[in-house]
Amino acid sequence: MDVADAQIGQNRVRDDVGVRCQKLFQDFLEEFKEDGVVKYLEPVQQLKEPERSTLEVSFDDVEKYNQNLATTIIEEYYRIYPFLCQAVRNFAHDRGEARKDKDCYVSFVDVPTRHKVRELNTTKIGTLIRISGQVVRTHPVHPELVLGTFVCLDCQTVVPDVEQQFKFTNPTICRNPVCSNRRRFMLDVEKSTFVDFQKVRIQETQAELPRGTIPRSVEIILRAEIVETVQAGDRYDFTGTLIVVPDVGVLANPGTRAEINSRHKGGESQPEGVRGLKSLGVRDLNYRMAFLACSVASSNTRFGGIDQLGEEMSAELMKKHMSDAEWDKVYEMSRDRNLYSNLINSLFPSIHGNDHIKKGIILMLFGGVPKHTVEGTTLRGDINCCIVGDPSTAKSQLLKQVADFIPRAVYTSGKASSAAGLTAAVVRDEESNDFVIEAGALMLADNGVCCIDEFDKMDPRDQVAIHEAMEQQTISIAKAGVRATLNARTSILAAANPINGRYDRSKSLQQNVMLSAPIMSRFDLFFILVDECNEVIDYAIATKILALHSGVDDEVERVYSQEEVLRYIAFARQFKPVINEGASALLVDHYCQLRQRDGTGSGKSTWRITVRQLESMIRLSEAMAKMECSDEVIERHVTEAYRLLNKSIIRIEQPDVHLDADDDQPMDIEDGAENNDIDDPEAAPGKKKLRLSFEDYKNLSNLLVIFMRREEQQAEDGEDESKSQGVHRSEVVAWYLENIQDQIETEEELVEKKELVEKVIDRLMYHDQIIIPLGKTGLTGKDLESQEEDPVLVVHPNYIVDA
Repeated sequence: MDVADAQIGQNRVRDDVGVRCQKLFQDFLEEFKEDGVVKYLEPVQQLKEPERSTLEVSFDDVEKYNQNLATTIIEEYYRIYPFLCQAVRNFAHDRGEARKDKDCYVSFVDVPTRHKVRELNTTKIGTLIRISGQVVRTHPVHPELVLGTFVCLDCQTVVPDVEQQFKFTNPTICRNPVCSNRRRFMLDVEKSTFVDFQKVRIQETQAELPRGTIPRSVEIILRAEIVETVQAGDRYDFTGTLIVVPDVGVLANPGTRAEINSRHKGGESQPEGVRGLKSLGVRDLNYRMAFLACSVASSNTRFGGIDQLGEEMSAELMKKHMSDAEWDKVYEMSRDRNLYSNLINSLFPSIHGNDHIKKGIILMLFGGVPKHTVEGTTLRGDINCCIVGDPSTAKSQLLKQVADFIPRAVYTSGKASSAAGLTAAVVRDEESNDFVIEAGALMLADNGVCCIDEFDKMDPRDQVAIHEAMEQQTISIAKAGVRATLNARTSILAAANPINGRYDRSKSLQQNVMLSAPIMSRFDLFFILVDECNEVIDYAIATKILALHSGVDDEVERVYSQEEVLRYIAFARQFKPVINEGASALLVDHYCQLRQRDGTGSGKSTWRITVRQLESMIRLSEAMAKMECSDEVIERHVTEAYRLLNKSIIRIEQPDVHLDADDDQPMDIEDGAENNDIDDPEAAPGKKKLRLSFEDYKNLSNLLVIFMRREEQQAEDGEDESKSQGVHRSEVVAWYLENIQDQIETEEELVEKKELVEKVIDRLMYHDQIIIPLGKTGLTGKDLESQEEDPVLVVHPNYIVDA
């Protein structure tokens, strides 16, 4: 009986379907032609190199050649996979000059149907499918035994090529007919076949996740050449088959061995004996599904432009991926003169106002140009923005819209995020007990945007963890024997609330927000949103909100759809604009102005304008050039970047306005100097210093401007011909003094108020340039104007009165 068993064990069952598929597939490789040339003749030549063993085959070609073969491969992939590999091996030996004993494998690309992780079930086991997901964990590469050669310890017979079924598999029986050994075998490592083996874990992307559910994950098994081709945070398409493997982690749980338990210490009573089925050695049937991949392709080329090899796509390559209509639309958008404002209206149609914040976010999506110095240092190109403001100013709404719009965006809240959750965590693998790295939010947002809401509520120790990610764009880990540096090339869009709930204009930004100076310097743009009472703005916001709630706003046409904007951003990001000489000189001038302005105030505010702000200006200028699909940064781009930086950083603090400054060197209202309680050292002793709070200065200037506008309007309507060209300065002063005469009691107060209003008018003329003086020959400069005692004044036509 033993001899019969041995003879049965030696003869393998012939799979007719597999043999037929092997012949058809080999005929396909040898006969399929593209443009009159056998397509796979050149790729198979590379298999003679020692490091290459996999032939990549397009599934579209198989369908064109033989539909029945393609259907069989789809439905019976796991069954006929060894026969397909044998066909590739024969083809490589015959036509590719590969070694006879070399193992070759096949991988398929362009498989038509793509499934989500949530759609995987037992009906797909063994079929060829393609799944997509985001890599959240990568394991180290290990050697895996694929074909084992065993030596019988009883008769020394060699049993070659025993296939391993995801666990160590001994031969069923010795090949020697007279030997009945079934257990005593020794592995001959020298003659066995090993391949590289790596496990990665993928998870559903945020966009695919149904609301209120935990994201599902599945383990991917990578072999041979495709190991180490994926990084945590990237999104990939994996082609292969779903398989079922024993759940080793559950089998190795404590309590699987038979144990004798005693309730009492010291053995005072008789032991209770063996308890439970597990303790008797009966193991549960624990299996889990895994995915055996044969090819890997990046699926995030639509935004960020990262292909499988980690290199950026060129504009020509992107053009090939677009249809003619899409390319025409991209070209039309690049020629749009109002592209800046049209992009804002298309992306944020439901948020009223705050155009400078929207412009900053648009430029953040385009990004600057990352650079590498001669020493190997990396200069980041991503732009970080922080929005600080009162409650109910649409901060979270801006973050949500960006997170929903950008494919590689991660939204998280500050209080609910730990340092490990933001950067990366070192966890222990259930099976091998090795430490592996699990990606955090910044790694998952690589080449995208990480939106962090409630940024000021984060624990200060957790904030420190993202210092490196914001400037060096890497995450360094040294935990549990794991030392690694991971990529975090992401832009950070943060939202924070002031300390007391409302922004205090009299204090600096650092006093308003609970953020440390190092982390504040890493933000390129700071935007302040103050909830002010303004009848016009309040009416417009209320109308907008009611239109949203009643559905009227949905009918408003956007200039571009979100898909068109996303396609244009992906295309424009491929440009690498270079700064020309004129723009370079202008950048230096603007930076020097910012430093000088910052240095004139007290030392408290000098932390803001550093070299990082110069780099911010460079990045914003490059983003402007990218938006216009330009290869060169010109002066116009630098001017817009400076204006945006000025709007965001310099206008944060609004201290008292000093009216005693010399006209030749006017002090900046917005210079951030906090010297409300410091007397001017150059002022004459005993002389009362003329100073106004910013709020009073704004109210007084608005009062004067409204009066002048009203006088000009009456002149245009023909009521007063004498004022057709404007209002004299003396008339403005007299009107103001007449309006406040009930507040004046002494002659000294009259002189003081007269001097005050004259100083304010001078500042509006020469510093703010809101009021324009007119001479007899039209517009005049300051030198000529000083010769006239009572000039005619007009309000700048583009000035808008605000609260």
